[in-house]
Amino acid sequence: MDTSEVLKLGILTALSFLTAFFCTPILTKFLYKYKMGKQIRDESADTPVFTKLHKHKKGTPTMGGIIIWATVLLLAVIFYLLSFVSDSKLFHNLNFLTRSQTLLPLGAMVASALVGLVDDYLNVKRIGPKGGGLSTGYKMIIYFLIALIGAYWFYYKLDWDIIHIPFIGNFEIGFWYIPIFIFIIFSTAFSVNEIDGLDGLSGGTLLYAFLAFGAISFMQGKTDLAAMCGVIVGALLAFLWFNIPPARFFMGDTGAMSLGVTLGIVVMLTNTLFLLPIIGSLFVIESLSVVIQLASKKLRNGKKVFISAPIHHHFEALGWSEPKIVMRAWIVATVCALAGLIIALMDKTL
Repeated sequence: MDTSEVLKLGILTALSFLTAFFCTPILTKFLYKYKMGKQIRDESADTPVFTKLHKHKKGTPTMGGIIIWATVLLLAVIFYLLSFVSDSKLFHNLNFLTRSQTLLPLGAMVASALVGLVDDYLNVKRIGPKGGGLSTGYKMIIYFLIALIGAYWFYYKLDWDIIHIPFIGNFEIGFWYIPIFIFIIFSTAFSVNEIDGLDGLSGGTLLYAFLAFGAISFMQGKTDLAAMCGVIVGALLAFLWFNIPPARFFMGDTGAMSLGVTLGIVVMLTNTLFLLPIIGSLFVIESLSVVIQLASKKLRNGKKVFISAPIHHHFEALGWSEPKIVMRAWIVATVCALAGLIIALMDKTL
């Protein structure tokens, strides 16, 4: 193991945390000053249980996810430029922006973050269907387009059509790689958006997911991708400092959309498709709870399986406190991340 590579990960993660931590009060002041508070639907809307549980959060600033993707973008650009204008070996080693590993996930992160930012702004200004920003249909179309661009890049630019199954091997699947890629990006973006519903819930679960896939990237020799995951982890730690109950701000779609898309691309870059349901099991459960709820209401004349969906709102409605739900989710996320890492290590050594 190269000590300089470990040092690179440690320095970038620490710098990311410090950058995000000290910039967050500036962002928070801006969001409060310009009243960028989240709007909660009226109790007459389609989500009466959610509204009752969360109406006290009305006015809490959203768009907090800016601090995460902006930190990643800032550090990527700074060290990329410094590696060109300076002969310093340190700056060259800290540059993690490369075409083969991080250009696509960074580009997708920023693009989806900007779309999410627009959605958050529309929500604040009560513009859109029922005053809630972009409709679900529009979001689905955007997820699909971003995923399609990524699939094109992988299949045609990187000439990539291999899927790895742990303990079995690699399989060339040809053109089928494109729809599979689209499904993974689409589902991770949707799932992360769904889990972003309680203070600290999405931030903590994403933290463990990026830690796990960052470690897997490092094991595969993808140091720059691992470094980017480390930068995301550092920014998430700073975000959580201010987002744990009671939250100073919410992640918003600008954070959830960008991190969901990025996570999906990291999964495909590390060729760990079959580890995603393990490491990201909470994302799967959250999404399934929504799908089950919608299907039940449609097929059973409005009857629901859960009191409220996604499932974390069901636990809220049962009387669980918000911190209890979040802390238990973090524990589950930790166990699942470790399980995924163990499988990855065993697959590598056997």
